[in-house]
Amino acid sequence: MDLNELLSKCALANKPDKRKTEELEKKEDQLFQKMYKEWKGTKAEDKDLTYKVIPKFYFKLPKEDEILPQKLREETRALFLQKRSRQLLDNNELKALWVLLDKHHSPPLSGEEQLINYEDFKKVGALAGLKCAPYFTAVVFAKLQQGDPHGRISIMALFNYVMRKVWLHQTRIGLSLYDVTGQGYLRESDLENYILELIPTLPQLEGLEKSFHSFYVCTAVRKFLFFLDPLRTGRVRIQDILACSFLDDLLELRDEDLPKDLQEANWFSAPSALKVYGQYLNLDRDHNGMLNKEELSGYGTGTLTGVFLERVFQECLTYEGEMDYKTYLDFVLALENRHEPQSLHYLFRILDINNRGYLDTFCLNYFFRAIQEQMTMHGQEPVSFEDVKDEIFDMVKPLDPCRITLQDLLSCGQGDTMVSILIEFHGFWAYENREAMAADNGDESSHV
Repeated sequence: MDLNELLSKCALANKPDKRKTEELEKKEDQLFQKMYKEWKGTKAEDKDLTYKVIPKFYFKLPKEDEILPQKLREETRALFLQKRSRQLLDNNELKALWVLLDKHHSPPLSGEEQLINYEDFKKVGALAGLKCAPYFTAVVFAKLQQGDPHGRISIMALFNYVMRKVWLHQTRIGLSLYDVTGQGYLRESDLENYILELIPTLPQLEGLEKSFHSFYVCTAVRKFLFFLDPLRTGRVRIQDILACSFLDDLLELRDEDLPKDLQEANWFSAPSALKVYGQYLNLDRDHNGMLNKEELSGYGTGTLTGVFLERVFQECLTYEGEMDYKTYLDFVLALENRHEPQSLHYLFRILDINNRGYLDTFCLNYFFRAIQEQMTMHGQEPVSFEDVKDEIFDMVKPLDPCRITLQDLLSCGQGDTMVSILIEFHGFWAYENREAMAADNGDESSHV
C-alpha cells in the first residue's frame, strides 16, 4: 500500500459524519437558547402563542444603562442615513440631468420655454440612470401637467421638482442626524444643537457676536416649538419641520445679498433677533434678566390692559412672579401672529378665566371693563358693553349663541380682531374707528 492510499483511508476514517455534525450543532443551539433565555428572563413572547402568528412590531428603546444596545442602535442609524445619502443625486449628476433634458426637449417650441412629451420623458429617465428613476414616473409627469395642447410638461418645472425633492431628502437626513431617539422627532435640545451648528454656514449671521449665539438659538428654536408643538410636549416632528416654511426662512440666510426688507421680515435674521432681544432688555428696567408685570406693561404701544397681563402671569410659566426670555418669546410670537391658530390657542387660554373651554358674557365683560377704564383715562366716553358684546357675537357667529369656543374663534376668520378688542386699548380703538381709517386710506369697505 503506497502512501497516498494510506492517507486517503486515514482521511475517510477521521471524516466526521454529516448527520452527527448537524445533530451536535442543533444541541449546541438549543443549549445556547436555553442559557440566553435564562439570562434575559421570561418574556411574553415565550408564553403567548399569538406571537407565532402575529409578528412583533413594537421594540422598546434601550435604557440609558444599556450601553451596547444604544451604541448598536446609533451605529445602525448612522449607516442607514449614509446609505440614504448615497442614493441622492449630487451636483454633477444634477448637471448631467439638465444636459439630458435640454438635449431631448420635444418640438414645437412654445416661446422660450422648453417642453418635453411623455415619450422623450421616459427616454431621458432611462438614460439618466437608477438614481433618477423615482422622478421619471407617470405620476410625476401627470403632476407637472399645465394644460399644454400637446400634453407636454415644462423642462424647468421638472428640473425644479427634482431639485426640491433632493433638497428635502438631504434636509431630512441632516435633521435625522440630530434625532437622538431615532423616532422621527427633535427635542428642544436637539433643535438647539442643529441651529447652533448651522450658524457658521449662514453668511447673514457672520456679524453676530459669539456671546449672543445662545440667545439667537433660543430665539430661533422658540418659533419652531411655539407653532409646531402647540400641546407643549417638548418635541417637534421632523416631518412637520419639513412641511412648514420656517426652515426655508432660516436657510434663506445663506444668501449674502439678502435685501434689508426681507431680513427685517424674517424672524431668524440677525436684525430681527437683535431687535426682539433688545426690546426685552429695554423692558427689564431693574436689569435682573427677568420681567415682572409692571415691566411687561411697556410692551408694544403700552396699551395692553392690566387684567390681560395679570392673566398672562397666571397662565404662563414664571419664576417667583417674573417672566424669563423663553416665556417672553412665546408672548411676542402670540401677539405678533394673532391670526395664526397656535396664537389664538395661546390667547384663548388666557381669556378663558374659568378654564371651562368657552368664553361667555362674564368673561367678555371681565376684560372689557379694563378697556373702558383706559378709555376714561384717555378722555374718551366709554362704550356700552352690551353693544360691544353683540358685535363680538355677530362677528364670531358661535354655534352656541351664548358661548364662544376656541373652534368658533378659529372658524370665524375674525379671531385676531376679537382678541385685540379685549386685550388692548389700541386694538379696540382701531376697531371702533375702522370706517374712518378705511376712508382715510381711500377704501370705503370696513374691516368687518
